[in-house]
Amino acid sequence: MKNRIHIFLALLLTLHVTSIFSQSYYALDFIENKGQWEGNFNFKTTVGDGSLFIGPSGYTIVKHHPDDHAAALEFIHGRDVEKIKDPVKITTGVKDGEEQSSNKSREILIRSHAYSVVFVEANEKALLVPEKPTGEVSNYFLAGNPENWKTDVGSFGTVIAKDVYPGVDVKYYSSGDQLKYDLVVQPGADLSSISMRYDGVDKISLRDGQLIIKTSVGESKELAPYAYQIVNGEKIEVTCSYELKDQLVSFRVRGYDKKAVLIIDPVLVFSTYTGSKASNWGFTAAPGPDGSLYAGGIVFGTGYPISNGAFQTNFKGGENASNGGGIDVGITRFRSDGKARLFSTYLGGNGNEFPHSIFVDPLGNPVILGRTTSGLDFPVLAGNKIGPLGETDIFVAKLSADGRTMMGSVIVGGTGNDGVNIDESMSPEGPRSLLYNYGDNARSEVVLDKDNYVYVATSTSSGDIIVPNNFGGRQDGIVMKFKPNLDGLIYLEYLGGASDDAAFVLAINPSTNELYVAGATASANFPGDKTGTLGLSNVGGIDGFIAIINSVGGIKKSTYFGTSKTDIIYGIQFDEKGFPYIMGISLGDWLVQKAASQPSIFNNQGSRQFISKIQPDLSTYVYSTVFGKRASVPNISPVAFLVDRCENVYVSGWGGRLNLCYSSQFDAKTTGTSGLPLAGSPIQSYTDNKDFYFFVLKKDGADQLYGSFFGQQGGEGDHVDGGTSRFDNKGAIYQAVCANCGGTSVCTSDPITKPLIITPGVVAPVNGALGSGTPGECNLAAFKINFEFDGVKAGMKSVINGVSYDTSGCVPLTVDFVDTIGLGKKYIFVYNDGTPNDTLTSPNSVHTFDLPGIYRVSVVAIDESRCVTRDTSYVNIKVSTNRAIIKATAIKQLPCDGLVFKFVNESTTPLGSVFSNRSFVWDFGHDNTTDTVGLEDVYHTFPAYGSYKVKLFLIDDNYCNQSDFLEFNLFVSPS
Repeated sequence: MKNRIHIFLALLLTLHVTSIFSQSYYALDFIENKGQWEGNFNFKTTVGDGSLFIGPSGYTIVKHHPDDHAAALEFIHGRDVEKIKDPVKITTGVKDGEEQSSNKSREILIRSHAYSVVFVEANEKALLVPEKPTGEVSNYFLAGNPENWKTDVGSFGTVIAKDVYPGVDVKYYSSGDQLKYDLVVQPGADLSSISMRYDGVDKISLRDGQLIIKTSVGESKELAPYAYQIVNGEKIEVTCSYELKDQLVSFRVRGYDKKAVLIIDPVLVFSTYTGSKASNWGFTAAPGPDGSLYAGGIVFGTGYPISNGAFQTNFKGGENASNGGGIDVGITRFRSDGKARLFSTYLGGNGNEFPHSIFVDPLGNPVILGRTTSGLDFPVLAGNKIGPLGETDIFVAKLSADGRTMMGSVIVGGTGNDGVNIDESMSPEGPRSLLYNYGDNARSEVVLDKDNYVYVATSTSSGDIIVPNNFGGRQDGIVMKFKPNLDGLIYLEYLGGASDDAAFVLAINPSTNELYVAGATASANFPGDKTGTLGLSNVGGIDGFIAIINSVGGIKKSTYFGTSKTDIIYGIQFDEKGFPYIMGISLGDWLVQKAASQPSIFNNQGSRQFISKIQPDLSTYVYSTVFGKRASVPNISPVAFLVDRCENVYVSGWGGRLNLCYSSQFDAKTTGTSGLPLAGSPIQSYTDNKDFYFFVLKKDGADQLYGSFFGQQGGEGDHVDGGTSRFDNKGAIYQAVCANCGGTSVCTSDPITKPLIITPGVVAPVNGALGSGTPGECNLAAFKINFEFDGVKAGMKSVINGVSYDTSGCVPLTVDFVDTIGLGKKYIFVYNDGTPNDTLTSPNSVHTFDLPGIYRVSVVAIDESRCVTRDTSYVNIKVSTNRAIIKATAIKQLPCDGLVFKFVNESTTPLGSVFSNRSFVWDFGHDNTTDTVGLEDVYHTFPAYGSYKVKLFLIDDNYCNQSDFLEFNLFVSPS
C-alpha cells in the first residue's frame, strides 16, 4: 500500500510553472544527453523540421528548409519525389523509399541552418536540473561501438539552468504547441547582467516588439516578452520589452519590485513555417505477454551541428547525420491501456534502418527484424555478421523487456540487396513482379519457437551470403534459424527457382514443430518435393507457395497455390490442432470449397482476398473462400492474420489511393475500403475509401462474424509502410500504422473532416506533426482492439488506495478487485479468507481483509454461450500488521552560507523488529543522487543554492507500508 506522507519545510521561493499539454506521438519532451549524441549539450527536443539543444549557457537551434524537409519525408515515405515542388535538388525518380542501387543516384539536397543563443558572460558551469519526468525511458543503440550505446535515458517536461547569472535561472518548457523559456530573476539579482548573443543568424531585428531571427531557411521569431511578479499572492504584470544593441539582446523592465521574484516569459515560436513536431511512421507491432503493445517505426532525426550558420547535407536515405543516420528504427512499448510509454529504444547506424517485424518472447524481450544500409556501423554485438555485406543487409536484434540491454544482434548480407523485396524500377536487373502493394518491399517476418530459437523469412538478391548455396534466380526467398540470443546461425536456406521468389511469412506447426514458410514465386522450378500436394506446378505468372522446412534447414515439401493470374500469400497461421491456414490476394478465380462439417460457406464471389484451410501435408483443402467486394483487383493490402483457439480467422488490411498514386505504373492495385461488408458491432461504420478494414470469419468459414472500418476521414489515407502487425492468440489486434497524414500531396488534397478515433487518457491524443501543410507529416498510431470472439477470458487486477496492481498493505486492508477483460456474463470472486464467495453480474468487487495473511484471490468469468465457457485469473494479496513509522528531520550545518545538511532518520519499527542497513533510500533531488542506508544520520552537500525536493523512501518489504515516503521541500540558501 503506497501512502504518501509529506513533510514541508519552509519554501522560500515559488516558481511559476506552466502545465505541459502533450500533443504529439513523441511529445515535446527534453531528452537528456548521456553521450548517445555527439556535441556539447545536455538536453535535446525535436520540433517540426528541426531540433533544439540546451547547454549550461544557452541553446542551439537546427532548422531545415521546409520544402527540402518535405521532399526528404516524401522520399523516405515512398513518394514520387519528382512531383514535389521546387526548389529541391532531386537527381532520381526512384520510388518506394528504397536504398541506393549501384546504377542510380539518389540524392536529395537538404538546406539547413544552425544558430546558437548564448547568454553573454554567463556561468559556463550552470547546473541543469530536469524536472517533471515523463516516466518514459529511452535507450539508444546507435552505430557499431557498444561504448556509445546508452540506456535509461530520461525524458522531462522542464529543464532549469540554475544560476546562469547570479540569482538568475532559465527555465525551458512548453505550453500547448509552443516551446518556451522563462528568465527567473531572484530578489536583488542584477537584471542588467542578462544579455543574449545570437551566433550564426543572417540578421536579427525588432518588429512590433517581437524579435525576428532571419536565417538561410526562413525566419523565426520570439514574441514580445511578458513579465510578471507574485506579490502577496497576486500576479502583477510588469512592463517589459527587448532591447537590441550591437546584435546583443537584453531586456528593459520598468516598475518592478526588486524585493520579489521577477519572471520574464518570452515565447519561442520555433518555426515560422510549421510549428509541427517530428514525423514518424508505423511499420510493425506485436503483443507483449502482459498485453502491452510493442510498436516499430522509422524516425527521422536531426544531428547536432558542428558549426553555426548554413550547412547542406546530401540526403541519401539517411546518410546525412553523424549521430546514427537520418532514418533510425524506433521501438516503443506502450502499456496495455495505451496510457503510458514504458520505453523507447532507437536502433541505427550511419545509414538507413527500417523495421519489418517484431516478435516478443514470454519474458517480454522483443526480437526485431529489419534492413539496414549501415553495414557494420549498425549496432551488432562483437562484430556478429554473416556474409560479405553489401548495399542493403538484414539485421536481427533482441532487446531486453525494458529496452535497456542489447541481448543479441546480427547482420546478414551478400554483395547484393538483402532483406528487401525489390521492384524492377529499383534495378533493371532485379525482380519485375513480386512488389504488388505499396509497402511490399518490407514484407518479411520473424517468429520464435517454444525454446526461443529465432526464425526469419525474407528475400535476397545475393547469391554469396553463404557458399556453397542453392541460389536460384535474380531474387530468392531465404529462411534462417538462429540461437535464442542471435549468437549462432543454425541454418540458412535459399527458397527459389530460376525467376523471382520472395518469402513473406512463416509459422510453426504446434503439433510437429515444423516450420512452414509462405510467399510468392514466379519460378516454374520452385524447389522441394511436391508429390501429392495441391500444386504440382506454377499455374500463372505469379503463384503463392508454402515450403515445409525440416530441422536442419532442408526443404521437406513444397507446393504452389494459384490461378491463371497473380496470386500472393501474405499470411500463414495454425490452429491448435496443427492445421495451416493461408491468407492473401488473387487476381484470378480463387477456389471456393466448403468444409465437410458445414452445409455452406461464407462467400463473396468475385472478391480478391482469400482464406483457405489446408491439410498439414498440403494435400487438400479443408475449406477455401474469398471475402471482400467484387472487383478486378483486391480491395485491401493485408497486413495481419490470426486463427484463434475457437478456429475463427482474423484479417486486418488497408486499401485506397496510395496503391494508385505510388505504384510504379500508376495502375490500380487496390480499390479501397468502400463497400466492404460490415458485421457485428463495427467500431466505425463510415469510410472515405482510404481506411483500415477488419474482417473475422467464423470457424470452418461458416459466416462473417465481424467487419469494421478504422481510420480518419480525408487526408492522405491510413496505411502501413510495410512490415507485420499481429493479433495475439486470443483475438486482439496489435497494430502500428502510418496515420493522420494531412496536407496535400501528389496523391490527395482531401481535407481531414474526421480524425482517427482516439480513446480517452492515452499517452498522446493528438498528432503533433499535423498542421504544416506538407504531405509527409504523419504519426505512428498504435492501436489494440479486442474482438472478443474466442471465448471468455479473465484478468484480475487489485487496487489498493487507488494504486492499480498493488498487492500488499496493512490490516485492515480494503481491496478493489476488477476483472479487467469483462467478457463474462457472471463472475465468482473467491477470497480464501474464510468469508463467503461473491457471485456477481458485474466484474467489480470490494473486499476487506481483517486478519493478517497471504490470500490467493481468484475471479472466475463465465459465459456459457461461448466456445470457451469460463476462465480464471488469480492474484496474491499480502496483509500484515507490521507498520513502520517514518520520521526524519533536516538540519543545516555550519557555516551558515554552506551547502551541507544533516538528515536524521527518526523512523521506528513495530515491537520485535529492526530495520536493516538497507531499509531506506534518500533521494536528494538532483543529479539522480541517492543513498541506500539504515537508520544512521546522513550528511549531504548540495551542488548549489536553490530549491530541492528531498525524499526518504521506505523500501523494506518486511513492513506493510513499504514504498511510503517523506518529502522535504528544502531551500538551500546563503543564510
